[in-house]
Amino acid sequence: MVGKNSFPAVSRVLILGGHGRLGAALVRQWSADHDVRALARPELDVADLPALERVLAAENFDVLVNGTGLTNVDRCESDRAEAETVNARAPGLMARAASEKGARFIHISTDYVFDGEKTSPYTEEDEARPLSFYGRTKRDGEVAALAESERHLAVRVSWVFGPDKPSFVDAIVERALTQDRVEAIADKTSSPTFSEDVADWLEPFLTGDLPGGLYHACNLGGCTWQDYGQHALDCAVRAGAALKARTVDPIPLASMKAFLAPRPPHTVMDTSRLARVTGRTPRPWQEAVEAYIFQKFTR
Repeated sequence: MVGKNSFPAVSRVLILGGHGRLGAALVRQWSADHDVRALARPELDVADLPALERVLAAENFDVLVNGTGLTNVDRCESDRAEAETVNARAPGLMARAASEKGARFIHISTDYVFDGEKTSPYTEEDEARPLSFYGRTKRDGEVAALAESERHLAVRVSWVFGPDKPSFVDAIVERALTQDRVEAIADKTSSPTFSEDVADWLEPFLTGDLPGGLYHACNLGGCTWQDYGQHALDCAVRAGAALKARTVDPIPLASMKAFLAPRPPHTVMDTSRLARVTGRTPRPWQEAVEAYIFQKFTR
């Protein structure tokens, strides 16, 4: 058994939510050097807390990663009991289970813990002031996870894209292939996050006795949805895609009348702590998007 203050050369990693956009990337990237096992629905519904407790008690792992979550922001407003269970109570249970085994827990969180009023990048020291019930439950999950052990992590990501599940990047390129006009919100700013990059940034925590706590894990820089989409289209054209639309038209966040929950307008995150602790500096979001688009159209 691994001691409470030591790590093996090769970790046994259990990833919950292993079929998600980020979880699947972690499984694929880490399996080459570690013993990785992934659980996803229907194998495990984390909303069933007794079942979750039984499964974790029976599993052997050195690192437990929570890639699950109720991430539909508007659904969290109307389905508050489920949001509270999945986003807050379940992570607390996972953190306790990891602590009991002398294991590290890595909880994936979100930029929606912030209110978006700050105009410069948010650091881990900035106060979390979520606007939505989604953001509140994700913040509660962070607190529950970190309260169990100083070695546990809460890792905030934003606007995740990658090859394992379609995201905004894929959707806007697909629309541009068939439509003459595409549009995206021009007054909401955040930091895109490439799932395969996250796997690289977090791998040192699997075998190294690095400090736990809060970490921001996203690509460098910030952009609006419009900027994000425009860069994706520009990259797709250079990769040889025959787009019908090559310009992303701006629309205001206020025009999204179907949104139920409030969205923070500016949540660009600072990744200095992650780079300082791991020695791995995230590349700019533009480079990550370009790498993904070229991978998508040239593979």
